[in-house]
Amino acid sequence: MVGNIEIMLRRWRRAISRSALLSRLLRLPVSEGPATRPGLVMIQVDGLSRTQFERALDSGELPFLRRLMQREHYRLHSHYSGLPSTTPAVQGELFYGVKAVVPAFSFRDHQTGHVVRMYDAETAARVEGRLASAAERAGLGEPLLKDGSAYADNYHGGADETHFCAASIGWGPALRAANPFVLLAFLIANLYSFFRVGVLVLLELGLAVADFFRGLRGGQDFIKELKFVPTRAGISILLREFCVIGGKIDISRGLPVIHMNFLGYDEQSHRRGPGSLFAHWTLKGIDDAVARLWRAASRSELRHYEVWIYSDHGQVDTQPYASLTGYPLENAVEAAFQKLGREGLKVASVDGSGIQTQRIRLLGGHKTQKLFARQQAAIDRAEEQAAEHPAVAALGPVGHIYFPRQLSRADRAFVARELVAQHQVPAALAAREPGVVRVFTAEGEYQLPQDREKLLGASHPFLDAAGEDLVALCEHADAGDLVLLGWRAGVRPITFAEENGAHAGAHPDETRGFALLPGDAPLADEAGRAAGQPGFLRPGDLRTAALRELGRADQRVRSIPRRAPAAAGTLRVMTYNVHSCVGMDGKLDPERIARVIARARPDVVALQELDVGRQRTGSMDQAQLIAHHLEMEFHFHPAMHLEEERYGDAVLTHLPMRLVKAGALPGLDDKPRLEPRGALWVAVEAHGQEVQVINTHLGLLRRERLAQVETLLGDQWLGDARCRPPVVFCGDLNAVPTSRVCRRLGEHFEDAQVVARAHRPRSTYASRAPGLRIDHVYVTPGTEVRAVEVPDSELARVASDHLPLVVELVVTPPDGR
Repeated sequence: MVGNIEIMLRRWRRAISRSALLSRLLRLPVSEGPATRPGLVMIQVDGLSRTQFERALDSGELPFLRRLMQREHYRLHSHYSGLPSTTPAVQGELFYGVKAVVPAFSFRDHQTGHVVRMYDAETAARVEGRLASAAERAGLGEPLLKDGSAYADNYHGGADETHFCAASIGWGPALRAANPFVLLAFLIANLYSFFRVGVLVLLELGLAVADFFRGLRGGQDFIKELKFVPTRAGISILLREFCVIGGKIDISRGLPVIHMNFLGYDEQSHRRGPGSLFAHWTLKGIDDAVARLWRAASRSELRHYEVWIYSDHGQVDTQPYASLTGYPLENAVEAAFQKLGREGLKVASVDGSGIQTQRIRLLGGHKTQKLFARQQAAIDRAEEQAAEHPAVAALGPVGHIYFPRQLSRADRAFVARELVAQHQVPAALAAREPGVVRVFTAEGEYQLPQDREKLLGASHPFLDAAGEDLVALCEHADAGDLVLLGWRAGVRPITFAEENGAHAGAHPDETRGFALLPGDAPLADEAGRAAGQPGFLRPGDLRTAALRELGRADQRVRSIPRRAPAAAGTLRVMTYNVHSCVGMDGKLDPERIARVIARARPDVVALQELDVGRQRTGSMDQAQLIAHHLEMEFHFHPAMHLEEERYGDAVLTHLPMRLVKAGALPGLDDKPRLEPRGALWVAVEAHGQEVQVINTHLGLLRRERLAQVETLLGDQWLGDARCRPPVVFCGDLNAVPTSRVCRRLGEHFEDAQVVARAHRPRSTYASRAPGLRIDHVYVTPGTEVRAVEVPDSELARVASDHLPLVVELVVTPPDGR
């Protein structure tokens, strides 16, 4: 009854959904198919290191993400970005499986001879073409975002629909081509959202103006500070909210994979530093955006969506090179060439100003692009000069120096030594031979990868992987003749651009992002591994897991947390009425039930209301399917058996188990049409001790339940001589603790929820608003109940009309040890 009400409410909610209405008005295609199909929403928080993420959690700036960890079984992983630690490199590996497709955000393209920047549409499209070709040659399969959508990304990633991406500015073609009436409907349908956006923009503009004067007092450039006022509101608010609106529309249409990139934190961090108040202010808005997308995904009628949140890389507090030395990097390179005897050389630079104010281009429109026309002309002139003179591409803490002609190894070493000894460059790298890179520092010279500890420090979290990636970076076809690093172990990080926060290099905070994933995400293993080391993921690992989640690579292998009972000394027993695996959303999904169980890590599972071979639930064997997903053995007892259709209870475990008894329970002679009931008794071996487990589902009428419990207390069941302690009696008793049924059981056994220390008994029915305690676990007196849990994640609340009950018992070996 409760489930039917919720299903009806969900249908009404969808019927009046703004997102669904807009998708129909825009005539956007809907992905048709079974409602249990997997779907994935990937949210990238650009530039947020794990260090700053954990700081934001502790300070309360990410309340929803904290809730995901506390209630929704999300687990936090370190995400190693690879090198360079930039979005184009990370998304290339994530979307296509190709590592380090670019050597930096800005570099000289060896095919065109021009110094390019990855926010340029033509450059992004050209690099993505190379990615697709390299992935095809390597047999890496289809792009990750195939048939999906992409928002504010560097690449399309194979998506059918792209919005605010580097190669497709502004909204996608469907909205741009919509007639004025549709656009008016779009505005009306999202009137609250646009009003909300307007308020947030005004608030952000007010903060930006205050920050503008703060920047002027700190000696910042007037024009650059002025430009940052509108771009800050545009990226931190407008772009984020447009992505959320579009993402919710795509969820309502059932697109298989949706990827979006929230840029606000990274934008603010470049300007003020990753630990600044203004950068962390944006995290509150991002947290709220994630919450809205997560709720939309959890209510989807067309797919079973998972929501993954991760950061591509981190940022580190830096000091601009020019403020440290009093002159830009180009002057240092010129001075080094003059000492080399190359008088008259003028070093060209096309960067230095940083990425700030550039991302506003993603919002699109010809007027927006005209803002950059004059700057682009200056860049083109610098590139023409670069053909005859040395060029520097340094958009962050990694700089690439391109010589006008090939210098001898000795001349190259001379320039490198001058930069590190006389001009305060922390390190200069030059490829020496395949697989070997020469490293120049003020303290001495060494080689990579063998001397990686000297460069990166022994405590670097990704020491081996970063050492190898630095070698690959220097050997990249588009890398400079010299690669300059703004950081090495023991020195304060610097950046060659005008910014206070930076990324691209190998600093731990630059390379250590985070990945917040459901605990059963199909990773390679529970720890997450990359480059043969435990404890972190890299973009390729996320790609493989995402393909598995979508059913496009191997099997959808779930990472099932499995305790070792022998080591823990306890036994976790779950009782769970699964409602024939039909959830509160009307979806039939045994795998969802298995996931609820897996997340609770039980050793023994007592299930009620299972269908086997019943036409109403697709003739599937639900007991076998759930056991298969959990890698457990099981015994099933059909309380009802009509021809090939069966309905009843089961016990599952990964421990040694033997069946003792299975049988029917009495009904009422004057009520022959009542649903038949039964019980199942198994013996489970744990710690050398045999534990008797009896699972049952009692009737709906009081007289019926009393008759059934009296039978269970008789000498054929609980009174049997073989039913020696410890005994666990559990199931859906359809009786509250004050009932005669529970009082009768209490004469012989103890209610686990009552005797557990520091635990307040919790209800399990109905799952959406638990108000009745009718699922019970009783134990023999003297059994220690260490813990009791009632999982109430969103998944558990929707998977069945009951919540599971988990009891952790201390099991003592027969000899008392």
